[in-house]
Amino acid sequence: MDLVTALENLLVELEAGLQKAFSPEDMEVLRVDVLGRKGRLAQIMSRLPSLAPADRPAVGQAANSVKERCNAFFKARRSALLLQSEAAALQRFDPSLPARAPWRGSLHPTTLVTEEVCGIFTEMGFEVASGPEVENDYYNFEALNMPPDHPARDMQDTLYISDKVLLRTHTSPVQVRSMLTRTPPLAVIVPGKVYRRDSDLTHTPMFHQIEGLMVGESVTMAHLRGTLTAFVRGVFGAGTEVRFRPSFFPFTEPSAEVDISCCMCGGRGGHKDEPCRVCNGTGWVEILGCGMIDPEVFAAVKYSDAVSGFAFGLGVERVAMLKYGIGDLRMFFENDARFLRQFA
Repeated sequence: MDLVTALENLLVELEAGLQKAFSPEDMEVLRVDVLGRKGRLAQIMSRLPSLAPADRPAVGQAANSVKERCNAFFKARRSALLLQSEAAALQRFDPSLPARAPWRGSLHPTTLVTEEVCGIFTEMGFEVASGPEVENDYYNFEALNMPPDHPARDMQDTLYISDKVLLRTHTSPVQVRSMLTRTPPLAVIVPGKVYRRDSDLTHTPMFHQIEGLMVGESVTMAHLRGTLTAFVRGVFGAGTEVRFRPSFFPFTEPSAEVDISCCMCGGRGGHKDEPCRVCNGTGWVEILGCGMIDPEVFAAVKYSDAVSGFAFGLGVERVAMLKYGIGDLRMFFENDARFLRQFA
């Protein structure tokens, strides 16, 4: 049998073999057998040197033609198998089945923390209040014992719209508005956005705060401590330790900052050679500021000396970072669905 006849027979045998190939694996076995380095086409071509020099060009052209047709046969069979697979899939498709529901989103971690905190305080008897984000100087500063020349104004990094109108720097103006429209006793919790001229790794121009206020007869620092201790343990767990450190705020006197035992290292401060990065090895993390309402604030809202009260304020993102172990403040504002899905 001459080589041209062998090549033509190879095409016939390949075409018959392809009709029995029903999977990519079958196709690959057949391809290696016919077109592989040691396949049947290569074996036929290995006999080319035995031919007379004048006959070799015709056999070489026939071999190239056969190789191209083999590749065309393989391509056609792959297309046919793909169409069969798609047709089979359509036969299995049940249009009456419900579609896969798309991800509908989830509450943002700041929203989750805000709702949790407000829920804890409403169970204690607090009411949720709100106020304008565009505020005037009187409610944001003056009524809170910060007259125009008060140095505490420099701590706020205020964004002014005009001389007397600004974006509120804290939620504390709502405590003034609440006391001006209501008589004691009252207890309110005020969640909302606040604005300051900050933008770095640990600060943003807009963030969220929650203000708390309680006013009545014989309200003491003990009530403040008990209220905030119950709140902290409601958010971070019953075993959380709480301590109060003396501090200064112009609208409370005495004032304090509240620390909690670090929720990352359990208050242990980490190891000696590797201190906890959250609490810097101290075992304590600041969580909020608080204090007894200054008499000057009561005077601004025309409350009598017979009442007393306390106020506190906390940053929602701060609580969320500690509660969920979030290491970068910017993640709250990047709208990364991979981050947000974790809270679904």
